[in-house]
Amino acid sequence: MIRFEHVGKRYGRFTAVKDLDFAVSAGEVFGFLGPNGAGKTTTLRMVTGLIQPTRGRIFIGRHDLAREPIEAKALMGFIPDRPYLYEKLSALELLRFVAGLYRLPRAEAAPRITALLEQFELVEWATTLVENFSHGMKQRLVFAAALLTRPSLLVVDEPMVGLDPRGMRLVKQIFRDLCAQEGMTVFLSTHTLDIAEDVCDRIAIIHRGDVVAMGDMPSLREAAGAE
Repeated sequence: MIRFEHVGKRYGRFTAVKDLDFAVSAGEVFGFLGPNGAGKTTTLRMVTGLIQPTRGRIFIGRHDLAREPIEAKALMGFIPDRPYLYEKLSALELLRFVAGLYRLPRAEAAPRITALLEQFELVEWATTLVENFSHGMKQRLVFAAALLTRPSLLVVDEPMVGLDPRGMRLVKQIFRDLCAQEGMTVFLSTHTLDIAEDVCDRIAIIHRGDVVAMGDMPSLREAAGAE
């Protein structure tokens, strides 16, 4: 679903990302684990097309992100680490607004919005202004908006920021269900090992812009124990 071909990013003399050369399979929850400043957010911004790599190519599905940006971006949803919402809209109005941006037919959008409000336990607050939501509720609404178009790829920067324990459990389960039942791919960054261990099928550990290890948790533990 995602393929990095020797991707790097420099800012002047500073190298944020050195040489990414790996693939993420369809239906996989793939974690990008590392401390703050390791290059996680830079990588996610390159994947979503917000910034351009200094070198290398990124493919989303069969589309070269640099040459076919519209086709590539149409396959994905993105949840940044600090999402912004139109707080003078209700949750229902916001989701209808997003559906309009993507030109979803009303007959298709209405049941999808209802299903997402139920899935993220927001039905009771559907007509409440977003400005009255807790941070965790806003985060769940952002997830609902990102999933509205049924993306093939969901890119998430620090997915559990601001969520209470119940919200974390809900999001983790939704990740698993979407990947298992709908074949969606999740590419997420986190600095928390517990989250990566609970959710991810595979993990890449990035340090100072370089991937220093990759695999599932048992193989990573085995490699760490052997060193």
